[in-house]
Amino acid sequence: MGQKRRDFLKSLAVIGGVSMINLPALADNLVKKTASTTGSKMKLTWKPYDLQLKHAFNISNYSRKTTPVVLTTIEYDGLVGYGEAAMPPYLGETQASVIEFLKKVDLGGFSNPLELDEILHYVDSICENNTAAKASIDIALHDLAGKIIGKPWHQLWGLKKENVPNTTFTIGIDTDEVVRQKVREVEGLFKILKVKLGGTEDKRMIETIRSVTDLPLAVDANQGWKDKHLALDMILWLKEKGIVMIEQPMPKYNLDPIAWLTEESPLPIFADESVQRLRDVERMKGVFSGINIKLMKCTGMREAWQMRNLAQALGMKVMIGCMTETSCAISAATQLAPGLDFADLDGALLIQNDTFDGATLQNGKMIASDLPGIGVKPVKA
Repeated sequence: MGQKRRDFLKSLAVIGGVSMINLPALADNLVKKTASTTGSKMKLTWKPYDLQLKHAFNISNYSRKTTPVVLTTIEYDGLVGYGEAAMPPYLGETQASVIEFLKKVDLGGFSNPLELDEILHYVDSICENNTAAKASIDIALHDLAGKIIGKPWHQLWGLKKENVPNTTFTIGIDTDEVVRQKVREVEGLFKILKVKLGGTEDKRMIETIRSVTDLPLAVDANQGWKDKHLALDMILWLKEKGIVMIEQPMPKYNLDPIAWLTEESPLPIFADESVQRLRDVERMKGVFSGINIKLMKCTGMREAWQMRNLAQALGMKVMIGCMTETSCAISAATQLAPGLDFADLDGALLIQNDTFDGATLQNGKMIASDLPGIGVKPVKA
């Protein structure tokens, strides 16, 4: 039993972020829970699924009414971990490409699901990119690991689930009538809204929203502003309209103009498309005020946790964001939200055929459940 205990302690240390105070108790719990798992193998399965949006989703350069996803499961010794790859068109992944990647993954060489670093390093090394596909495995593996341990990840990371920022609700570019309708539909549910800008109708959009609400607004320009001086003029105007932050105002590779804009801006400027993975974070220091972490960009929870810690160590603000996703991926991201500066976790609220129960909207915040792992259970859409 002593060697088994040491092996489990090593596995917990690999997880990274588990409270050292709780390690002995968790290890004892694990020994009991996994005593019968000798010889068990992890089984990865998947299925494509199309999310149906409640409203057409319009940003500065395209519009869509659906989002393709691939739902994954990892089964082990009677437990099931759930994951998801969500693929808005601009990411370049498809259901076919995700499935092709998943077919290459062989978890048979790993006997312990808690060896997250080793397993996810192997998954990441299979080939470049495919970040949403990799995230679907990462999320399912974290869900499985949390179920083996018997705790949700916010507790394993030592976070208080209530200590989360208000989540934004996204208002896409649309006609005045539709914009007002969207705002009225969520009246009383949210304490901050997010507005998609970056086109020729930016001021109209803001004025339309301001005609029906005085809630604080976040702005996502989706790389739509091309001139730094015009961008600054717009930001100065937006500040007077109650906007509290700006996300990705200019093209992602225009780092020098963005750095100038961040220096001059009275509002914090957050990187989205400019920062994808952990390797991008350090070079964003001095260019942006903060970063927007999305599981589908960074390969999942493991790297998102590392990005969060590095950005905060660098003195940068951190936002946790999402794509249009089911409550599976949203609940996974919600585990990371406590202690962050901004949250944009409305993805599951934008769809009409969710397949999971998980994190819930409470008084304007997305709050994780206390179920172990990522905190979800499957339901019929």
